Amino acid sequence: MNALQRINAGEVAAHRHTGGKVRQIGPFTAVGSGQNTPLDIAWFDGSRLPTPAELRELEAFCRDADQPVTLHALSHVAPSLLPLLRAEGYAVSYVLHVYAHDLTHLPERPALPIRPEPDPETWARLSAQGFGEDTLNIMRLVGRHPHVQRFAAKEEEGGQVIATAAMQVTGDVAALYAASTVPDGRGRGAQTALLAHRLHLAREQGAALASVFVTPGTPSERNITRAGFQLAGMRLTFARL
Repeated sequence: MNALQRINAGEVAAHRHTGGKVRQIGPFTAVGSGQNTPLDIAWFDGSRLPTPAELRELEAFCRDADQPVTLHALSHVAPSLLPLLRAEGYAVSYVLHVYAHDLTHLPERPALPIRPEPDPETWARLSAQGFGEDTLNIMRLVGRHPHVQRFAAKEEEGGQVIATAAMQVTGDVAALYAASTVPDGRGRGAQTALLAHRLHLAREQGAALASVFVTPGTPSERNITRAGFQLAGMRLTFARL
């Protein structure tokens, strides 16, 4: 498998453990917690095209869970999927860039102190300081994922936490995500340090590839490219109109 296929397989596998009710509907892995969170979505595994009947089943699942009908697909499977979804009343609602990093050549280990954060609630509250207090509930869900590894970066003087991030290793792919910096901690290299720390740790844990999803054109994307990540594709989010 190429990098994007490996990333897709890891994301689908990890999605089964995000919480809530999980249902396999043909090539879709759908999750519904009944809380209508960003994790309540379906992942397309790319194994084959869905049938119209499977799309109807997915839509019924979403109605029962009281959530919008949305699904993620990576760009390597989009050309074959787009005509069917368009005909069935779906449209692209959001796009993220997908970056990959081969773990053979890594940036230097960071000087900024990085520590694991064992308490999900503490990590969620710290993360929400950077993302915004309205994200606290979703960060709690992310932080409680059974396989998540939570990290915090401290300032060199004073020891205050200025940034947080997470990682999950599935097979030989390490997914890096949830990078957040408190407003007063920006511009100090905390996210660069967290990226380098997680890359080294991922290799130590047996991963051969790291991935990250990022909003195009943001400072986060610039940090990622400086850390040696290469653009691998896109994550497309589809919503039923």
